[in-house]
Amino acid sequence: MTDPTTAPDETAEAKTTAEASTSPAQAPASPLIKRLINTLVYDYSDRFAGGQVVATFHDSYALLAKTARITAFLPTLAERFTRERLDAYAQAHGMQTKRAPEILFVCVHNAGRSQMAAAFARYYGQTHVHIRTGGSDPGERIQPEVSHAMKEVGISLDEEFPKPLTDEVVAAADVVITMGCGDTCPYIPGRRYEDWPIADPAETDADGVEAIRDDIDTRVRELLGSVLPGVAMPELTHPKT
Repeated sequence: MTDPTTAPDETAEAKTTAEASTSPAQAPASPLIKRLINTLVYDYSDRFAGGQVVATFHDSYALLAKTARITAFLPTLAERFTRERLDAYAQAHGMQTKRAPEILFVCVHNAGRSQMAAAFARYYGQTHVHIRTGGSDPGERIQPEVSHAMKEVGISLDEEFPKPLTDEVVAAADVVITMGCGDTCPYIPGRRYEDWPIADPAETDADGVEAIRDDIDTRVRELLGSVLPGVAMPELTHPKT
């Protein structure tokens, strides 16, 4: 994984070049890619060297390209993923102030359980908490049955996408919730870890997915109650029936 804080000296440049030559997919040269990279370099110029921002973008693109079914959206998804990684690194290393507790939800494919948990946490926690997700073996897309089940309670996953778990995202977390990924999540002392024994939605029917959704809903409410004591949580716009 690229270290965004490394100064752009000859060693770092050689490392970046070597990584680019062996990467499974580099972002192709295009006006859109150039614009996205230039914006990232400008936005993070107060915290990171430009060369490291560029390297992190290409690394993020390559990681997402491993499982992408449709590549048309890869540049914008890579830009979002790059921002998430740079922000996480900056927070973990005191370069950027944390405005809220950080909760990281992890499952195997980042296409079902962790996405549902993150969506509930964002809905209930609002601006009082910051949520990230990752997968030990990210899938190609959010599971359609999961998206449907969440829409039934008024929460959309249309803007979400599976992404790999990276070290800087774990380092930035205050709370790490794992679901079925075993020992693949790195352990960092000082974080609160919980493992939720929740079945994989991909291995059940529609009723099973709804039961998993409702279980996650309850667990997220309890988690936020401990992380944000005294903070009132909104009700679902489409209550479960």
